[in-house]
Amino acid sequence: MKKLIKTFAILLLFVSMISCTTQPESWTVDSPSENILFEVFLDDSHQAKYNISILDSEGKKEVVANSPMGIKRRDASFITNLTFVSQAPEMTLSESFSMPTGKRKIINTEANEMSLTFKNETGNLIEIIVRVTDDGAAFRYRFPESDEKLFFVEEEITGFNFSGEGKTWMAPYDKVTTYSPGYERYFENGIPIGTNAPDKEGWCLPALFETENAWVLLTEAALDSTYFGSHLQPDAEGGLYKIRMPEENEANNVYSHIPESTLPWATPWRVFIIGQELSDVVESDFVVALNPPSKIEDESWIVPGRSSWSWWSDWPSSKDYNKLKKFIDLAVEMGWEYSLVDANWDMMEGGNIEQLIEYANSKNIKIQMWYNSGGAHNDVTERPRDIMSDPVARKAEFKKLEEWGVKGIKVDFFQSDKPRIIKQYFDILKDAADHKIIVNFHGCTMPRGWKRTWPNLVTMEAVRGAETYGFGEDYPEKAVWHNTILPYTRNVIGPMDYTPVTFSNQKFPHLTTYAHEMALSVVFESGVLHFADNCESYRTLPEKPKTFLKTVPVTWDESLLLSGYPGKNCVMARRNGDTWYVAGINGLDKNKNWEIDLSRLGDKSFNVEIITDGSNDKEFSTQEISLTTANKLKVSVLSKGGFVATLKSVE
Repeated sequence: MKKLIKTFAILLLFVSMISCTTQPESWTVDSPSENILFEVFLDDSHQAKYNISILDSEGKKEVVANSPMGIKRRDASFITNLTFVSQAPEMTLSESFSMPTGKRKIINTEANEMSLTFKNETGNLIEIIVRVTDDGAAFRYRFPESDEKLFFVEEEITGFNFSGEGKTWMAPYDKVTTYSPGYERYFENGIPIGTNAPDKEGWCLPALFETENAWVLLTEAALDSTYFGSHLQPDAEGGLYKIRMPEENEANNVYSHIPESTLPWATPWRVFIIGQELSDVVESDFVVALNPPSKIEDESWIVPGRSSWSWWSDWPSSKDYNKLKKFIDLAVEMGWEYSLVDANWDMMEGGNIEQLIEYANSKNIKIQMWYNSGGAHNDVTERPRDIMSDPVARKAEFKKLEEWGVKGIKVDFFQSDKPRIIKQYFDILKDAADHKIIVNFHGCTMPRGWKRTWPNLVTMEAVRGAETYGFGEDYPEKAVWHNTILPYTRNVIGPMDYTPVTFSNQKFPHLTTYAHEMALSVVFESGVLHFADNCESYRTLPEKPKTFLKTVPVTWDESLLLSGYPGKNCVMARRNGDTWYVAGINGLDKNKNWEIDLSRLGDKSFNVEIITDGSNDKEFSTQEISLTTANKLKVSVLSKGGFVATLKSVE
């Protein structure tokens, strides 16, 4: 009997020892406030998978169901048959940094980070790095070994499983044409999760999901010049969306869509901005915070501002010296900082670009100049081209621009997310910064937080914006609700050069009201706000709307979503100093009498000036009141209408 007991005890000890040395099969990390939980695990085929949950008073709620991880290099696969190697000690990351443009000047971020190392069947290593904040989660892959030869990623099978009932707002990825892709399709308005894309090219990022338990914005961040810009596969069976590489025929079929690099090598972050309220998503700076710190030591020359722009109202005007002078004069009258000279300025008649710059400098107006991204990757004939694609010509051009006193450039028509084109973006930003020139990208990829590393990147297009009034017959009708989707999607991830506030009609007339158009100057965020209409449209405005456009800032200390729903309406509040600017746009909201809760602005008293819709779509109504944040801000808007309100703090 004693021998039997002793044998049983030895067996228990052996089982205990085996248990203590067994490698874990799942790993978790939560956010600093423990409201978001990220789990990584190995399935039966030893493929890494993950899921994300939120934690609240009701318990654990799934946000992203079990989803595949995995990546394949040309020399090695990291999809199945992975073996756990090690887990680095969990890190808490805390940062505070300032930005010259954006939703707020000071960004404070805190996150917990977990790093797991696995090996494949041939002993090659891969790290899965997970970072979780109170407003989201992100992960990336990293090949940690050192090797100077080139490696190639041929496939990434990363998936995002939004199984279950819900809606999504996402835009189809462009077919390849002379002018696309450029992230300029309409967002689908609240389609069922799992809907397949209308075209084989798939879906764009960012994509907004309303799930049973949370709002989630899916995107990516910290893409560098060694990797491709991702979009999503067209098929999303059961709500499983997967990474898609750039189309092979992008960029005129030149350059490879396969990324290459020496080791070590990290992919971009796969990003989920998560909140139980839409405001948690809209107000997040997670994408910016995931990027490397600024490479510009002295940022004092980066000046945000407002700009006149002739092209929208008169396409040939950028070749006409005398017409461009009028837009410089408009900028002077309105107190705006910039005037943008668009395509084909090197064919100018009635004067030349040097004379125009000299005239602008004499008026203290900063000139921005348009360039074709050029090179073999596009066939667009607008000029000047083949400068921004050539390193020697580009550096010489920036040197000349700095000597002339030019302060900014607009570079257009990139048409691809291939690694070589991504590198061109970074090369332009660096060379521009060397000569103290701000940058606006058009016909471009979506923002991925690059403005933290290169804060001279003040805005980007990547949106179906107001220029579409000139060539999109369906745009006026769709803009009504499309405008109310953008604050929850595209503009969340970075500045957006929509070129707003147009009152006159281009080829296809507006259906939105004048007050709706004016509200876009606050609802949308851009480091340089390009007022797109003609001179007379602004000069002939009534006194109070005109004064508002003279004084509305583009730099913000704080930005808040006060109310809204994508496709229906949006009310944003942005603070500059002790003044709040509150603006709203009506899309498909049948309610025209809005009562806006101001409690999030703090315990304050304000003198308020309201500009809203008048009796018709081309009239304004103005009102001056006093209120406290205990009161509701009451405004009446028309269908397709809007309002702006300036709230000046009373001590």
